[in-house]
Amino acid sequence: MRAIWKGAVAFGLVNVPVKLYAATGEHEVRLHQVHREDGGRIRYKKVCSVDGEPVEWGDIAKGYETDSGELVVLTDEDFERLPLSTEREIEVLEFVPAEQVDPLLLQKTYYLEPDKTAAKPYALLRGALEQTDRMAVVKVALRQRESMAVLRVRDKVIVLQTLLWPDEVRAADFPILDAEVTVRPQELTMASSLVESLAADFDPSQYTDAYVTALEELIEQKVSSGETRAPAAAEDEPEEGAGEVVDLLAALQRSVEKARSARGEGAGETSGTAAGDAPAATKGAAKAARGRSAADGDEAPAPKRRSRAKAASGDGDDDGAKAPAKRTRKKAS
Repeated sequence: MRAIWKGAVAFGLVNVPVKLYAATGEHEVRLHQVHREDGGRIRYKKVCSVDGEPVEWGDIAKGYETDSGELVVLTDEDFERLPLSTEREIEVLEFVPAEQVDPLLLQKTYYLEPDKTAAKPYALLRGALEQTDRMAVVKVALRQRESMAVLRVRDKVIVLQTLLWPDEVRAADFPILDAEVTVRPQELTMASSLVESLAADFDPSQYTDAYVTALEELIEQKVSSGETRAPAAAEDEPEEGAGEVVDLLAALQRSVEKARSARGEGAGETSGTAAGDAPAATKGAAKAARGRSAADGDEAPAPKRRSRAKAASGDGDDDGAKAPAKRTRKKAS
């Protein structure tokens, strides 16, 4: 397992350095959306709803819409100024009886591993929780969000389970439950008898996900019987950066040839034209090609995309790379 967080449990005057590990992981068969006819992957672009232009990841901010319909744009600097006093600390607020923590509040579960130098204070906290049969209510900041959580003991490990905030739990409002219902003693006795007949100690390992198992078997059957097809051409993923540069250069070349052909110039005259000297229409095509090549990488960092675009155009200067895109949008409008 890989630690996702490092910090310390502040237990009175005792400080316990720990590492945090995800204790659970959902198992699922990953399926993609594909074109039924040729198996091509369905891609999604991030497009601005105002000008219809694709938006680079680095140009995306978070916004909040007020009740009156106005938009508040929040920048990275705004979030950095927000207080997170428990960013590297699991602050123990109080110890409560275990039965008082409503399971409805429980969210994600994590394991706490002590540092090599913190084995004794870790054992001390673990023993105190076991002996008193209590949970420690704590505050912790994970992924830039402050959460309430509890510490409890599972076998020899201290487990941290994040909790929902009280206002995140919805009230059950079902008027039908307020109506009087008469249950006869014989019926209650029979229901209790049924419960006793099915009584057992809980062993989750005896249960399996029948749907996922059947889906895996179905896929394996299709593979074994040869019901597969070669990946579509658009699905090919070349080495990092190289293939995308070639694709962009090919798109630029075709666009230049098309533009010169429309003006009645010979195709041979395009060979001496550098990407930086291409007409505005060519650079618009380059932008479109860049959008197509990035369709499968919406979450990729913006700097990597810019570097590929620069490599394709032969321009090593950021300012020079941005200017043609602005001129292209102006002409397209």
